[in-house]
Amino acid sequence: MNGLGLGLSPSLDLVIFFGGLIMSVFSLKNHCPLLCRTAMVIYTVKAYTGKRHLAGTTSLIYIQLRGTEAESEEQNLNPIQGFWQGSEREFKIHCDASLGELIAVKLHSKPFMGLLHNRWFCDKILINTPEGDEILFPCYCWLDCNEKLALRPAKASLVFQDTNPIAQRQRMRQLKEQQKLFRWRVYAKGTPQVIDYDTPLALPAEVRFSYTKETEFYFSAAKQLAALMLTGLANSRKSWESIRQLEAILCERVKTIEYCQEHWDEDEFFGYQFLNGLNPMMIQRCSTLPENFPVTDDMVKDSLRGSSLEQEMKKGNIFLSDYEMLDGLVGNVVSGRQQYLTAPLVLLYCNPQGMTLPIAIQLRQKPSKDNPIFLPTDSKADWRLAKIFVRNAEFGVHEVDFHLLRTHLLAEVFTVATLRNLPSPHPLHKLLFPHMRYTLQINIMARKQLISKDGAISMYAGIGGKSLEKLLKRATASLTYSALCLPDNISERGLETVPQYYYRDDGMRLWDFINKFVAAFLSLYYQHDEHVQKDTELQCWISEIFTNGFLGRDSSGIPSSFQTLKELIKFVTMVIFTASAQHAAVNSGQFDFGGWMPNYPTALRKPPPKEKGQTTENTILETLPDVSTTVNGMAVLKLLSKDSADHYPLGHFPENLYDEEVPCKLIEDFQKDLRELSDLIEKRNKTLELPYTYLNPKNVDNSVAI
Repeated sequence: MNGLGLGLSPSLDLVIFFGGLIMSVFSLKNHCPLLCRTAMVIYTVKAYTGKRHLAGTTSLIYIQLRGTEAESEEQNLNPIQGFWQGSEREFKIHCDASLGELIAVKLHSKPFMGLLHNRWFCDKILINTPEGDEILFPCYCWLDCNEKLALRPAKASLVFQDTNPIAQRQRMRQLKEQQKLFRWRVYAKGTPQVIDYDTPLALPAEVRFSYTKETEFYFSAAKQLAALMLTGLANSRKSWESIRQLEAILCERVKTIEYCQEHWDEDEFFGYQFLNGLNPMMIQRCSTLPENFPVTDDMVKDSLRGSSLEQEMKKGNIFLSDYEMLDGLVGNVVSGRQQYLTAPLVLLYCNPQGMTLPIAIQLRQKPSKDNPIFLPTDSKADWRLAKIFVRNAEFGVHEVDFHLLRTHLLAEVFTVATLRNLPSPHPLHKLLFPHMRYTLQINIMARKQLISKDGAISMYAGIGGKSLEKLLKRATASLTYSALCLPDNISERGLETVPQYYYRDDGMRLWDFINKFVAAFLSLYYQHDEHVQKDTELQCWISEIFTNGFLGRDSSGIPSSFQTLKELIKFVTMVIFTASAQHAAVNSGQFDFGGWMPNYPTALRKPPPKEKGQTTENTILETLPDVSTTVNGMAVLKLLSKDSADHYPLGHFPENLYDEEVPCKLIEDFQKDLRELSDLIEKRNKTLELPYTYLNPKNVDNSVAI
C-alpha cells in the first residue's frame, strides 16, 4: 500500500497528515489576528503540484504576492492534506487593500518543524484577484528546502515593456542567477562550446531527465547488447564466415531492417538511401564533374543507355555525393587492429523511372592508377566492396557532422543561450521552452559515454579517436546558415524536383507549418522591426549563439544581431526545426538502417582496393567489421534510436505557459496543421514498399532528447 495515497512513501504520507494537524493549530494561533479582522480584499490562490515522481513535499511552503501598489504578508500554505504528487490546493490570502497589478509570486520552502524537508515540484500558481482577473504564474521547476523562488505572470513581455522597477529588477536578477548556473565551456577548440557541467547529476534539477525517463533509459551499450541478446559475441574478434551468418543476430524483425537485409546490395536501395536514409543531406545535383573525378562517357554508357553525361547533366539527372571532408583522416584502432577510412565520390543517375542509381564510385579524392573508378559493370565483388566503403564513409559523416554537430551540439547551443539570456517572461523563452527538454543531459551523457576516449564510438568505430575531433572541427568550419534552413538547403543542392525524395516533401511541409506558427506568435510581441532592434535580451541571445556556437565566423552566414522581424522569424524557425524535425530525420532510423551491418558498417579492417578484379567474397568478409565490432556497433545504434515513454511529440506542450487567448489559439492551429500532415503522410506511406515515417509529426520529438 502507499500510505494515505498521497503519492509519496507511506512514512512521508503520515508526516504530512499528522504534521498538517499539528501545524493547523499553529496556523490558527499565528494567523488568528489576520483571519479575525475584517479583510478588505481576498486573493484566491491555487497551487498545483507536479505529477512527476516525488513531486510532493513535507516541507512548509510560504507564499507572498507582490503587486505594483503593495505586497502581501508572507503566508504559510499549510493544508492538512499536504502537497502531494498531482495535488491541487486552494488558499485565501487576505489583504487590507488591493495590491495593484500583480508582478510576482514569491515562494519560500522551509523544513517542517525545523527538521523534515524535501523538494517540491510546483507546476503553476493560479490567482484570482479581487478585481475578478485570473492570473497564471507558470513554475515547472523544483523548490528546494530553504530556497526562494520568484514567479512571473504568464503574460509575455519584452524587456522594454517591463517598465515597473520591481519587475525590471526581478528580470535582471533571474538572468544573473541563470548565467551563474548555465556557463559556457570550450569542448574542443574549433567546435561549438557546450554546457559547463561534467555529469548529468550536477545539472540543475529542472533540466535533468524525469524520473520516468531516467529509470527506463539505458545509456549503456552493454545493456543494449543484453537487450539484443548479443552479449556472448561482444568479445569475439573472429570474422564473419558469410554474410548470411549475420541473419542469426537479427533479434528484432522490423520492416525497415528486414528490407535492408533483403535489398542492401541492390543499386536501387543504395541510391534510395541518399534521399530517404539516415543522411538525406549529402546528395546534390551535378552540372559539372569535379576535376578529381574523371568519369568518361564510355565508363557509364551502359548505365545511361546511350545518352551522355553532358546531356543528362543538362536535363538535371546527374547527382553527386562527395565525402571530401574525410580526406586524409586516419582510421581508428579497434580491438588492437587498424581500421581504414576513405573519402569517396559517388556519381548517381536519376533514370526515366525515377530511380536514383549509382553509376560510378571513386574511393579516394586524388585520381590515380591505384585509385580506380568502380562501375556497375565491374565484377559483383568489386562493385559490392566499393559500395560498402561508401556506406562506411556515410557512417562517419552522418554521425559526426549531420547528427552530432548539426542537431545535438547546435540544440545545446540554442538551449544554453536561451537559459542565459531570455528570462521566463520573454515570449521567445516560452516559445523555445518545449524544444530544450533533456538536451543538456543527453549531450553530457553522449560526451562521456559515446565520444570520450573510452566511449562506445571511440571503441567500435573507424571514425573514433583523433579523427572524430578533426572531422568535427572540419564540419564546424564549413557549417553555414543556409545549410540549416531546409528551403535554402534544398535549393542550393538543386533537389527541388528530384522524384521520391520524401525527406524533402515531408520536411518542407513541416518547415512551413513551423514557420507559420512562429511568424504568427512572434508578430504578437514584435509589432515593428524597431521592437526587434530594441530587445537587448534578444540581441544578447543571438550574439552568444553567433560567438559560442558558430565561433564568430561571418562566413557561416549566421546573424550576429537581428534588425528585422523577418530575420528573427526565419532564425527561430530554423532553431525549432533543428531541435525537432531535423533531429528526427537523422536519428530515429539509425537501427532501422544500421541494424543490418553490411548496410552501415561502423569500421572497415582493410584499406580500399588499388585495382579491380582482385576482390573476392573472402576479401569482403575480411574487410567488414569483426563479430565484436559488429554487435557492439549494433548496440550503440539501438541505443541511439531508443524511444522513451517520456516522449513529447512536436506541437505537444505539457506545460501551461500561456493564459492569453491568442497564443493558445495559435497552438491549437499548429496542432491541427500537424495532425493533417500526419494523416497525409500515413496515407502516402500505405502506397510505398518502404514507408518513410521519420518526419511524421507523431514520430518527431519536440527536442533533442535521445
